[in-house]
Amino acid sequence: MDCVLKPQDLSGMDFGAWSRSELDAVESCLSAWVPADTPAGLGLAMRYGVLDGGKRLRPLLVLAASQAVAGHRQAALRAACAVELIHAYSLVHDDMPCMDNDVLRRGKPTVHVQFGEAQAMLAGDAMQALAFEVLTAIDEVPPVLQARLCALLARSAGHAGMAGGQAIDLASIGKPLTEAALRDMHRRKTGALLQASVMMGAACGATDATAWQALSDYGDALGLAFQVVDDVLDVTQASETLGKTAGKDVDSNKPTYVSLLGLSAAMQHAWELRDKAHAALARSGLHDVTLLATLADRVVERDS
Repeated sequence: MDCVLKPQDLSGMDFGAWSRSELDAVESCLSAWVPADTPAGLGLAMRYGVLDGGKRLRPLLVLAASQAVAGHRQAALRAACAVELIHAYSLVHDDMPCMDNDVLRRGKPTVHVQFGEAQAMLAGDAMQALAFEVLTAIDEVPPVLQARLCALLARSAGHAGMAGGQAIDLASIGKPLTEAALRDMHRRKTGALLQASVMMGAACGATDATAWQALSDYGDALGLAFQVVDDVLDVTQASETLGKTAGKDVDSNKPTYVSLLGLSAAMQHAWELRDKAHAALARSGLHDVTLLATLADRVVERDS
């Protein structure tokens, strides 16, 4: 699992330069670590599902949080790639006919459309397993840190997090939800993995209890804000802009923040969550949280 990591001094960069540099590093390592040489072409479906697309928000959150705590560079980059593999696997499975039945993802046909349902299912399974292999395939990262990163990622992806939220989502089609129930579903389905991205980055460095709790609160607020904005974009943007099928939630009769609160109130709630994320960073006691603050802004300001 070779990926050449050149020493980098990322301090002092503006956000654009920093994000471009880090996205290049993540893409390079994913390309090196997601194999093409696999039985029956499975690797081609894996690479199709994870490479050359997506916002890469979760890896950027890992790397920004790690930089804020002067974290272990090798561990943070592996955590960034691992969380993106989990995210990509979830999208591959979520798009399948037995779940959301979508044909467009990241501006191209979904994996099951391109490779067939069975190969898509296996590609997702393999990406999930590869995420944990990436976290544990290097001696330079202390075993205790490897285990901690695996635990954070597993909990966010499993029944208490993403998978549990997806189960609630499917069970809620055509049913009204209270705001509390909708918040709980989104915090699991989308928010848990975003929050875990922040905490995995934080785990790569040294934090006291105050900083750890503040970063957890930041990740919680940002994770929910991301999904609220997703609900808004689903009804305000075209498929060409989103890179996925617009209006899918309405067509599927799914409860969303827009259907519950209305468009204007949903967007206002997203800004309130952004402010909560900023407030959490302000009480973290960390020296420089500019990157994390900018990421929170970008989550709410995005148009796709």
